[in-house]
Amino acid sequence: MVNHEPNRLRLVRLEIDSHHQAIAFMRRDCHVCRSEGFNAMSRVELTLGAHKVVATLDVVGGDLIAPGTIGVSESTWKLLRAKEGDEVVIAHPAPLESLAHVRAKIYGHAFSRDALHRVVDDIVGGSYNDAQLAAFITVCAGANMNLDETTYLTEAMVSAGEQLHWGHAQILDKHCVGGLPGNRTTPLVVAIVAAHGLYIPKTSSRAITSPAGTADTMEMLAPVDLDMLSMQRVVEREGGCIVWGGSVNLSPADDVMIRVERVLDIDSEGQLVASVLSKKIAAGASHVLIDIPVGPTAKVRSKAAAEVLGELLVAVGKRLGLVVRPHLSDGIGPVGAGIGPALEAWDLLAVFQNEHTAPQDLRERSLDLAGHLLEIGGAAAIGKGRILAEETLKSGAAWRKFQAICQAQGGLREPPTAQHQHPVVALRDGYVKAIDNRVLARLAKLAGAPASPSAGIYLQARIGQWVHRGDPLFTLHAETAGELAYALDYHAGHPDVFLLSEEML
Repeated sequence: MVNHEPNRLRLVRLEIDSHHQAIAFMRRDCHVCRSEGFNAMSRVELTLGAHKVVATLDVVGGDLIAPGTIGVSESTWKLLRAKEGDEVVIAHPAPLESLAHVRAKIYGHAFSRDALHRVVDDIVGGSYNDAQLAAFITVCAGANMNLDETTYLTEAMVSAGEQLHWGHAQILDKHCVGGLPGNRTTPLVVAIVAAHGLYIPKTSSRAITSPAGTADTMEMLAPVDLDMLSMQRVVEREGGCIVWGGSVNLSPADDVMIRVERVLDIDSEGQLVASVLSKKIAAGASHVLIDIPVGPTAKVRSKAAAEVLGELLVAVGKRLGLVVRPHLSDGIGPVGAGIGPALEAWDLLAVFQNEHTAPQDLRERSLDLAGHLLEIGGAAAIGKGRILAEETLKSGAAWRKFQAICQAQGGLREPPTAQHQHPVVALRDGYVKAIDNRVLARLAKLAGAPASPSAGIYLQARIGQWVHRGDPLFTLHAETAGELAYALDYHAGHPDVFLLSEEML
């Protein structure tokens, strides 16, 4: 009998950001690479103690990787919980049996509960490569997921990660399905609701393809990368928090799938519902308010589509013990003046401090949402929540609570400002008839947001406003001259991001 010793190589942290992709790098002349028949894009199983990762292999020449070592991307290093000097065992991964369920779905068979749990567990374990992930996401898109399957997927995504338990009968939460640049209501809503003794632990995402996520904006004001124990301490002390969900490992399958969904530009109802509700259930929520903006360039384009989505959210939530309240809102244009982490943070400070220059649309949307949650939580009578929310903001109680939450999360800080600022002006007189949310978001990203926190767009004209030729429509903010030039070049090819009309709307 041949005694086959495990293949071992010393780990090297290459600090390559591959987002959520697990990547390994081996020398072309590596003895393990040769003996096991590994090639570029092979799937390799890496084991370090109790931690196991299936990574995609890149084969390299030259001296980037030293003999006897295997390089790994940052995500691989963290998944393995590695430290300098560790040795990893390299092997071929086991056959991916759950892929048979995906193939069956392609041929018209419905997913069972067990099938979706197996698929999601393998996704979280890193067993699916991008092509296999794309197949799963595509076969779930459109109208291909029935109510049972959507419920099973949500359930599987919850069970694949950590779950929070607060020991209180009622835990509130809110979520916006997205599509509007600058719609940064969460910090205001959390502070107003928590100021009345209600519990609202908010886990938020970072931007994937948008100019800023709630976690990116909140990070301009306070630390958001809290572990689970720290998050629990903040909530028990202040009743609420605004932290990055990735740091507490809630519904980790969602973070993996979103990366491929964005590349495919697929955001189907079933997966959207599973994505939203799995994170709310995992965060321990009992009641959640879902804001669904409706507009021609928002994520949801019609009232009818919003109502269908709302009904599905309610139905799946009910099956899983979560009370869901959909809230349809105006999604015609961007919200607030700032688009980008720091610019949105400045907007929040202006609203919290009741400054006369504060963007009123951000203020009003936040008060509406907070009012609904105050009613759901029993702090206000039905129909009186909006009034109580406004009193809480005007009195300074919301600002005091927000400062307390920031201090509990690590300290309140001042957002940065961009070095380069360039106004974009109207080329003729007219009313602002429409603003293209998607082009506007693209401009902010080309200016550097969110990677450059102070970059983005500051709006100076709004829908319905009359502007004269030469009046500023918005100002581009960038941290480098090159990023500013990228954004201006893109705008030159898309000058109709603001649509002007001579007629009153």
